[in-house]
Amino acid sequence: VERKVVHFKKDCISCGACAAINPEFWEMDAEGLAHLKGSTEVKDHWELKIPEKDRESNQEAADVCPVNIIHVKED
Repeated sequence: VERKVVHFKKDCISCGACAAINPEFWEMDAEGLAHLKGSTEVKDHWELKIPEKDRESNQEAADVCPVNIIHVKED
């Protein structure tokens, strides 16, 4: 099972909740938008493959996002 975090950065409202709860993976960029560290831009979103051990912390970041633009998916 492959896990990935999907982030629709264009819809970010710069609240910083993801970076506050999971700074290992999330930071605020120079424009004040959330950025998923190490992620790659794919069409209209950013994504990063993660191991199972990092699923929970990224799900917490997704859960605190007030605009619901962070998703942890399994393929």
